[in-house]
Amino acid sequence: MSDQVLLKEYRPPFLILTLNRPEVRNALNSKLLQELELAIDEAGLLEGLRVLIITGGGDKAFCAGADLKERLNMSESEVRSFLSAIRRLLIKIEELPLPVVAAINGFALGGGTELALACDLRVAVDDATLGLTETRFAIIPGAGGTQRLPRLIGIPLAKELIYTGRQLSAQEALAKGLVNRVAAKEKLMGVCLELAEEIAKGGPIAVAQAKFAINKGQDVELHTGLAIEASAYETCIPTADRIEGLESFKEKRLPVYKGR
Repeated sequence: MSDQVLLKEYRPPFLILTLNRPEVRNALNSKLLQELELAIDEAGLLEGLRVLIITGGGDKAFCAGADLKERLNMSESEVRSFLSAIRRLLIKIEELPLPVVAAINGFALGGGTELALACDLRVAVDDATLGLTETRFAIIPGAGGTQRLPRLIGIPLAKELIYTGRQLSAQEALAKGLVNRVAAKEKLMGVCLELAEEIAKGGPIAVAQAKFAINKGQDVELHTGLAIEASAYETCIPTADRIEGLESFKEKRLPVYKGR
């Protein structure tokens, strides 16, 4: 068992974070939460980073949610503090100004599914299992699951899945819009990197502003959403990247974007 609960692999312009507790299906304990939050903070400051990929160690689990053995020994106030830390982490992932891809390499249950929901895109192995199973333990999804899942797949279906705690196969999750793609186990990271490379062809400021406009606009009425979009577009206008896009089109060459 490794003492490193989080592994980092920088493949410019991509960063891969691996939850490294495979012996407990990469369950989130306090140490892993702290290190993951620090890594997300660092990623936001890493110049040239274009896409972040989060996956799980081993070949069985992405993340089985909170470490229930650790939770069993917590006081009520400690449980509240732990949940606050998870919520803060997932909000940081959601608001990171670059795309985040969840490479779901196996079980993603409870908080594991909530972690995946906070990411922009989700790619699952073909034998993955996803689900918000908290009601089976007499609690509810407490890290955003009751809010993010309905926004992603619709209220009636989200209610059914949360009320029952039902687990979905990768193919069911794909059909219901919970994941974007399904890949064979040996091809998962390759598919995620191909997706990341496709994203990286766009201007980084533009991609960041598109993420901002989508995230902030989905919870407001259309008129306000259009104003958010207009503001995000305005951010792109004075950039050197926008001019590079026009010039590369005129010169029939690939653009070289620098995030400026």
